[in-house]
Amino acid sequence: MPTRRVHHLAAATAAATALTTAFATLAAAPAAHAVDIGRLHVVQAGESIQRAVDAARPGDTVLLAPGTHRGSVRITTPGLTLRGTGPASVITAGDGTENACATAGHGICVVGTEQNPLPGVTIEALAVTGFRKNGIDASGTTGLTVRRTYVHDNAQQGISQEMSTRAAILGNRSTDNGQSGVFLANYAYREGGAPDTGGTVVEGNELTGNRVGVTVRRLRGLAVQDNDIRGNCGGVFVVGDEGVPRAGDLDVRRNRVVANNKFCPANPRLGAIQGAGIVLTGTEDTRVTDNEVRDNTGTSDFSGGIVLFKSVVGVTNTRATVTDNHLSGNGPADLADRDAGSDTTYARNTCRSSEPSGHC
Repeated sequence: MPTRRVHHLAAATAAATALTTAFATLAAAPAAHAVDIGRLHVVQAGESIQRAVDAARPGDTVLLAPGTHRGSVRITTPGLTLRGTGPASVITAGDGTENACATAGHGICVVGTEQNPLPGVTIEALAVTGFRKNGIDASGTTGLTVRRTYVHDNAQQGISQEMSTRAAILGNRSTDNGQSGVFLANYAYREGGAPDTGGTVVEGNELTGNRVGVTVRRLRGLAVQDNDIRGNCGGVFVVGDEGVPRAGDLDVRRNRVVANNKFCPANPRLGAIQGAGIVLTGTEDTRVTDNEVRDNTGTSDFSGGIVLFKSVVGVTNTRATVTDNHLSGNGPADLADRDAGSDTTYARNTCRSSEPSGHC
């Protein structure tokens, strides 16, 4: 196991232990309703998380006891922290009528607007599972932090964010979701150019069993780094098109992208995916550096280690930089340039095969 993963897991374990201890101290007394202890709102299993969230002021913390909490949660309060005690604090689907988040089919919704983004919300140390759309859905936020969550078996995205800036998606486990483990976009359901996220970071996450580990669509100015991405149909997809500003000017670095060999059939937006490591489509100035990419094999258009491919509307990549990556066992090639884009730089990559030849 890489050193960074050992350190991350140790830190996560220590944090979960500390949270459990804090909960035992602060929530010893049972209550018929969510308990407000100063700026801390403690919610026992079976009580309403939404009621505690609605009662909270900016800067408050809503702390979930271990157990199964049924029902979706909609957050519109700036600076709120929603915290569990680790994966034993589980949010799962209720009757679907709790709030607008439940009606939309999501688990946790963090809601601002593009013009007035909601600042400083934190979601941490809890599990979200069993929703018919996204586990965690954020729209119109700035400075959102999602860390140490276990988001699994949701029908669409695990962690999804649109119209947002300066997010930190850190140390989560997002597995077996129907679409992406982590999905970042300008807009989820309409067209538009690629805005700058102002430094969003997707770091230290474990992403397995999804259609795609991480999807970045029509965005600029962010980093996908130090993640463990394996066992999906595709590892990382950076997606652009003809929109202006173009998607790109971002970094995919130091990730471990291994054996993403599930088969996922085509959908209305994208062809079949299998054995795709890191894929760039229709981007500009994207930097792919110092990744470990191995054993990604398949027969789809996107199969291979690091793959450049034209977008769904035929736009090629421009000025991509692919350097210092370590590739092996990918098929049909470790490096594959299939879009005839311009000014791609390949340097110091360790690999055995490329298409066309000469890039290793």
